[in-house]
Amino acid sequence: MAYPVVQRTGAEAAYPSRTWRAFVLHWISTTDHKEIGLLYITFSFISFIFAGILAMFMRAELALPGPTILTESQYSQFFSTHGTTMIFLFIIPVFVGFGNYFVPLLIGAKDMAFPRINALGFWMLPPAALMIWTGQAAVGWTGYEPLTNVMYTPGPSVDLWLVGLIVVGTSSILGGANFLVTILKLRRPGMTFWKMPLFVWAILTTQMMVVMATPVLASVLTLAFLDRNIGTCFFVTTAGCGPIFGAGDPGDPILWQHLFWFYSHPAVYIMVLPAMGVINEVIPKMSRKPIFGYKAMAMALFGIGFVGFLVWAHHMFTTGISVTVRAPFMIMTMVVAVPTGVKIFNWLATMWRGSINFKTPLLFAVGFLALFTIGGIDGVYQASIPLDYQLQESYWVVAHLHYVLFGGSVMGLFAACYFWYPTMTKRMYNERLGQAHFLMTLVGMNLVFFTMHFIGLSGMLRRTFDYTSELQYWPQLAWMNLLASLGAFLLGIGQLPFFYNMIVSKWKGKVAPADPWA
Repeated sequence: MAYPVVQRTGAEAAYPSRTWRAFVLHWISTTDHKEIGLLYITFSFISFIFAGILAMFMRAELALPGPTILTESQYSQFFSTHGTTMIFLFIIPVFVGFGNYFVPLLIGAKDMAFPRINALGFWMLPPAALMIWTGQAAVGWTGYEPLTNVMYTPGPSVDLWLVGLIVVGTSSILGGANFLVTILKLRRPGMTFWKMPLFVWAILTTQMMVVMATPVLASVLTLAFLDRNIGTCFFVTTAGCGPIFGAGDPGDPILWQHLFWFYSHPAVYIMVLPAMGVINEVIPKMSRKPIFGYKAMAMALFGIGFVGFLVWAHHMFTTGISVTVRAPFMIMTMVVAVPTGVKIFNWLATMWRGSINFKTPLLFAVGFLALFTIGGIDGVYQASIPLDYQLQESYWVVAHLHYVLFGGSVMGLFAACYFWYPTMTKRMYNERLGQAHFLMTLVGMNLVFFTMHFIGLSGMLRRTFDYTSELQYWPQLAWMNLLASLGAFLLGIGQLPFFYNMIVSKWKGKVAPADPWA
């Protein structure tokens, strides 16, 4: 599908002559879907920078054994804020931004179904981020009780984290409902489901998952907030767990994990499916061939979304739940590889004997295929219950998570940024800078996260602040952690060409042709 450059007219073209006050008021009050999309994208990349800086501090601490630049408390706070920000304030909202910008254009709608609710959904995010960032709660991104002491940590930090995530979840639910109504009701005449672009299919599936799963997350966070502040006993593990309700039966922390993962495993696909939608647009265009197996690709998206709701307990194999419960989740975890494999092979078939245009968007798309495949194989491998017992708390899981979410979601995101940049700005980016960004990202990402597989197999536990005591058993941890930290810094520095390219090309890039990828 061609993506013609969007010509700005009317009020949009008048921006240079406006006063700064009018300019700011316009962006605060806008309900235009393209502008709200740009707000989402800008906010998400600010969150990305912040979370990336925290990650580099953590890897600097782990580069050498023993405490160096962070205390254990600071490390826990940075770890928690990094994970929460990357997932809830970067990956999820950035694809909401691209969906806002392109879904109405691709289905022939004038705007989103509910423009004011669309704006409200975005403006709930900055105050939520402020609460999460100022709270600096040391609870991981999962808030496991009693591992992270969510229910007993004094002070406002955990409350701010809980309320901030509730606000983020409410924003997601509003946005999800808006997308569903827009796609189902506002398609132009003749735009049947089987004529929709696959990016729209991906957003439709993603937002169905958001609407079904996010209320569960909001509920479990609310219950935790009530446990902390009014004395309910949902998750607190001691009898007589509150001043209001008095003595009573202790709560069940395993209930927290069931409810949390019922949302958070579908959330993996909420983060990955939009990236798959982007790849569905990039590969055919850059291969100059139609997508191979359009209907199979659309159904595979729905298949991934459906099975994603049936595998949450594979995060809980080591909690002592019955083997009769664990076995079906192990099988379904392996089954999810089937629709994913359909997509991988169809993308490869699309490129086969195509007239390949090896520009930056396709480089990141191919990077997505390679790295996400590694992450997916990791997941199938770890689905085996006996193996999961050995790997569950190790750095292997950190490697797997990042190959799926960075190697998948973020590589797909960068493909989207370069592919749609001419459409969104009317300018072309610098191709050499784009290729340099890809190379540094690919090398840095594999250095840091592929090394973590071996760090985990050597016995290092995740959430670890110091590994000095382990060196007598696994001396290789010293040089492997140093290598991973060097990779993390290369990965971080590798993002500088991207931001420079995106910002400077907006003003100095060549004017984009009507079809930049013809």
